[in-house]
Amino acid sequence: MTEQANAFSAKCDGCGAGTGPLMKLSMGRDFFGRAYDRLSPSADQSPKWYCESCSMHKNLQRDFRDIKAEFDKLSSGQSSDLSGPEQLQRAQLRLREISTILGQSGSKLLNAADVSALLGRLQTQAAATAG
Repeated sequence: MTEQANAFSAKCDGCGAGTGPLMKLSMGRDFFGRAYDRLSPSADQSPKWYCESCSMHKNLQRDFRDIKAEFDKLSSGQSSDLSGPEQLQRAQLRLREISTILGQSGSKLLNAADVSALLGRLQTQAAATAG
């Protein structure tokens, strides 16, 4: 779900553009299906507003961050949503999608090299698990 800003004169917090309606991601589900809520007062003291493109990239950034956090847990021996081969495969697919999108349009919110590095780590983990 998104909220749209009424003021078209505001600037995007991602790219600084001042054209078109601005949105903020407010509620939904993250990559692993967990509830995501940026409207909670404790979590959203200074809301940020994004143009359509940056809003999409913010979603990509969140997926990347969630996958990375779960992979870091897995790597340190903690319980992780990436424990099974299906979850690892799904995460690899999402990182490939993110990498493709970044290759086509670039992003100020997410570094393509970081995505590639994490994808490589996941592929290594999946190969080690399978073999």
